Parts: sequence; C-alpha cells; structure tokens
Amino acid sequence: MKRISILMVFVLLGLNLTVLAQKNGKDEFADKEYWAVVSGRAGKIVETMKLGDEAKEKEVQDLIAAQYYRLNGIHDGTEAEIKKVKESDLEKAKKNQAIEKLNAKRNKELDKLHKSYLKELSKELTPEQVEAVKNGMTYSVCPNTYAAYQDMLPNLTVEQKKYILDALTEAREKAMDAGSSKEKHAWFGKYKGRINNYLSKQGYDMNKESKAWQERLKKEGIEL
Repeated sequence: MKRISILMVFVLLGLNLTVLAQKNGKDEFADKEYWAVVSGRAGKIVETMKLGDEAKEKEVQDLIAAQYYRLNGIHDGTEAEIKKVKESDLEKAKKNQAIEKLNAKRNKELDKLHKSYLKELSKELTPEQVEAVKNGMTYSVCPNTYAAYQDMLPNLTVEQKKYILDALTEAREKAMDAGSSKEKHAWFGKYKGRINNYLSKQGYDMNKESKAWQERLKKEGIEL
C-alpha cells in the first residue's frame, strides 16, 4: 500500500517516469543511436566474461556503455572548443595557451571519470573481472604484448618482466580513456618505445631480437 501511495503522489503531481529519469541524470544518454553503438560494443566485452548472471551482465554492460558514452562526450566537447580557438582571431601564442588549458581540463575530467568508473565496476566485479573489462576496452594489447616480449626474449629477468608489465599496465590505463582506436594504440606505442629503450640499456639489441623473433614465427607459420 505504501508503494502504491507514493506512486499516486507522483501521478497527482503530474510527474512521470521520464521526468524522474531526467532528474536522476538518465537523460545524459539522449543520443539513442550512439547509445546502441556503445551498448553493443560493451555487450561484446561482457559476453567474453561469462558472468553467468543475466542481471549482472546487463548492469556491467550498461556501466561500460555509459563510460564509452561519457568519454566520447568529453573528447567531442573538447575538440569542438579547440576548433573554435583555432578558427578565432587570437594570435598564435594565445591560441596555443588556450588549447593547452582545454587539454588540461580534458585530462582532469578524464582522470575523474576514470576513477569513478573503476569504483563502480569494482562494486559489481572481482579484481580479475575488472582486469578483463580493461583489456576488453583496449583490444587486449596489454596481455598480448607482454606475452610477445616474453616469447621474443625468453631470458628476461624477473625485474625486467616487472618493468615491462608495469609499463604496459600504465599504458592500458591511459588507453582506456582515449577517444579512438588510433589513440588507444598510440598510447601503447609510446610505452613500447619506453620499454625498448629500457631493454636496450639492459644490453638487448632490440632490432636484432625483433627480426630474429619474426623470422622464427614465420617458420612456425605464425603471423603477427
């Protein structure tokens, strides 16, 4: 009876579920076509996780989709502002300064969103499952690249392996917030450069090792 009474109050006040949803911030996903795109993308990630709980799968799918949607909003909004600055009559130095501030603001927003997103995921998933989501959002570049380094350089020390994994893990955190596939891969490219520089200082000839590894894979019938 209490639930019915509360519902009647909303009806009498002329409120409806749509208005209530808007008050709760649900209308931030107003672009239904784009929501369908990111929801489908999120669904593919969740499908690989085999959670075995339909309600939880839907909850996690919505969390991932919402993250994609919000990331897109931050990037598109920032790029629109940057475009205005570039097309303005400001002198070059002031344009660069304004763009720098916009990018700093973007990074701050991304960092805040990243932390809140992981917090929400952790409420629904185990640490291992959160890892799976992170890899799903970044094409599994982190674990695949880590495995590739170990296969290419079988004599890596524990310390060297740790450096590689830590670097790739940091790259993944950055790539998760990138606005496109190209930008995601660019983050990993940047950190792989750091890894190769580190390994070169450790005595490895990375050009030689890479060439030998690719030739070995080719003989084994494995394509990179």
